[in-house]
Amino acid sequence: MSPTAPIAIVGGGPAGLTLARLLEIHRIDYIVFERDTSPQPANARTGTLDLHAENGLLALQEAGLLKEFKKLARWDTPTILARSTGEHIITLNDDGGAERPEIDRKALRKLLLDSIPPERVCWDCKVQAVRRQVDGSCSIEFADSSVRSDFRLVVGADGAWSKVRSLITDVKPVYSGMHYFSSEVPLESPFLSQAEAMVGKGTYMALGGGKQLVGQRLGNGSYFVGVGLHLPEAWDVKARLADPSAFRHELISNDFKEYADKHKDLILHTEGVFYSWPLYELPKNSLQWEHVPGATLIGDAAHLCIPSGEGVNVAMHDALQLAQCITEHGLPDLDRAVAEYEKQMFPRAIATAEDAEQSKNLWAPDSPNGFLTSIGMEV
Repeated sequence: MSPTAPIAIVGGGPAGLTLARLLEIHRIDYIVFERDTSPQPANARTGTLDLHAENGLLALQEAGLLKEFKKLARWDTPTILARSTGEHIITLNDDGGAERPEIDRKALRKLLLDSIPPERVCWDCKVQAVRRQVDGSCSIEFADSSVRSDFRLVVGADGAWSKVRSLITDVKPVYSGMHYFSSEVPLESPFLSQAEAMVGKGTYMALGGGKQLVGQRLGNGSYFVGVGLHLPEAWDVKARLADPSAFRHELISNDFKEYADKHKDLILHTEGVFYSWPLYELPKNSLQWEHVPGATLIGDAAHLCIPSGEGVNVAMHDALQLAQCITEHGLPDLDRAVAEYEKQMFPRAIATAEDAEQSKNLWAPDSPNGFLTSIGMEV
């Protein structure tokens, strides 16, 4: 690397690391700034991701990582959809034929990290601001008051609350009214066999009353368990989650009291702290912008939506298209490369937002009926 790499990637999630890997194999200089203190922080979100042939898997193929991915991925991962009463509605991908293999979030991150030299990632680098200099380059200010300067391109892969976004637009994410909490049923849990009987090898989703219960089998055989609720933005996360056991009992006594006993048992038998994930989104009319030299966005930083199954795939596709444009035009013409990437990305971002709007039917008071109708199933 040169003393100052020409390209700074802010954020070491799937989007940022996919871009880093693609630049690495094309020998284009870059550095990644990541706020996490280590590759696997204790508070990292768990769960699984399904990658799609037309985007996520394509990016891994172009990155030369598909063979290694297949060693970690799971194809026999059906999705069971049920009502809050426990009534089975439908099982999707029962035969494992869908080209949407699953991988743990943590495993995907490790796969990508292991594919780039460790010195390319600056850990514990919490970005406070990105500023444009008079010569057209960008500087990055960090929480420890240090500054890195002379970047010709800063790529915001820093998620919902992107610090890079402020160079491009003043639009801020808007709270959707929905909030996820997740915990796990660990391998050593006496409840593991019951979780396995209900969730199986893939995903189990129970819907009703505008709430969600999700179970997912992780790669090591333990189970991720998530609950989705409608909550006010000011809900006091710190105070309400201070006692995880009390929160579990609150969930089954109040929010999920009408759910089947087996659903309440799954919640009650999770262990450890809860991960809090309030769902924000960017307004649809903000998903394209006037090109700004020296900066661009990928992933949630560019087109934050509520989960619809497309997020990580679209993010990795962003990384692939940006890398292809940079490779085609080269470092001397980064501005043209970014403009071309954004021209390709904007229509995909809007389409993703429209898909996410449909997925809000999963949160409706009459769920899952509205969702089933939207996908052409009889209620």
